Amino acid sequence: MDYPSKLNELLLVTARQGASDLHIAVGRKPTLRVDSVLVPLEKEPILTREDAEGLVSALLTPEQKERFSKIKQLDFSFNYEDKARFRVNVYYQRGFLAAALRLIPAQIRTIDELNLPPLLHDFSKLHQGFVLVVGPAGHGKSTTLAAVCDAINHTRTEHIITVEDPIEYLFSQDRCIISQREVGGDALSFHEALRAILRQDPDVIMIGEMRDPETIATAMTAAETGHLVFSTLHTNSASQTIDRIIDSFPPEQQGQVVSQLASTLVGIISERLVPRIGGGRIPAAEIMLTNPAIRNLIRERKIYQIDLVIETSVQEGMISLNRSLVNLLKRKEISLEVAEAFSLNPAELRILLERT
Repeated sequence: MDYPSKLNELLLVTARQGASDLHIAVGRKPTLRVDSVLVPLEKEPILTREDAEGLVSALLTPEQKERFSKIKQLDFSFNYEDKARFRVNVYYQRGFLAAALRLIPAQIRTIDELNLPPLLHDFSKLHQGFVLVVGPAGHGKSTTLAAVCDAINHTRTEHIITVEDPIEYLFSQDRCIISQREVGGDALSFHEALRAILRQDPDVIMIGEMRDPETIATAMTAAETGHLVFSTLHTNSASQTIDRIIDSFPPEQQGQVVSQLASTLVGIISERLVPRIGGGRIPAAEIMLTNPAIRNLIRERKIYQIDLVIETSVQEGMISLNRSLVNLLKRKEISLEVAEAFSLNPAELRILLERT
């Protein structure tokens, strides 16, 4: 088999069918993820060990092959003939090569095109602070961050620096200077890139993902010193995010972290992409804005009370995930079954639905 040609064919099918991911694994047909559902490509043969090795090899440069042989898994971006861009993870499973390829749309869509809450436009107008987009993997965090940063790109004159592993969306510079740094290619590590970032005169900093306490600490310090910082975390809600940040530090440092978080955090968007009636997916989002009540709860370590503040602060623009799901239900965008499946508290969802 001509593996480079077969790979190109699979990538083209992925893009044409509007899939979010392509999976390559031994013993399975090449498989797409379409609207959250795995769909095998029925016309394709089941992949053998040789097939998986050939397809993965076609993805890798000689330097990447050498690195992959040492660390056994690798993240990188891959361009398909300037037609599509993929975020790739290659790895071993039971001794066989495998790969997961996430399709990155060439065009950065706007906040409105993504059906995100209009309040997100306000985050693009900020000049200082710490903003987090959180949620499970594959639920649009990077896409949301790209939309907010691109709104800044088209409306302000700033220096935006991104640190990503790998670079996902490629920005076209408009009114902003945009420096996109890829870990591995442009910097040795997240830590090294972030340690130098304040010497590169940024106004806006976008950190692809906060993976360790050092990254979190640097992000908060940058926000504290007058920068606007965006990042993501794999958490399920605003309150869980705050707990996760605090608990990632040793007890002796948590007091300082709590103080920094209370003073720098501007907002948290917790996002889910939920299946839409008629096909496709639409975002449901919890939005927390750090008003004085929430700052006090963070300082007093009463994080468990934040959900109640969000639910009772609709007038300020805050919204709970359940209320977001109810709004989608009322607009007949999603089914009740889907709403209950994505709710973190289905009983509360049903009560809220009865009241509205």
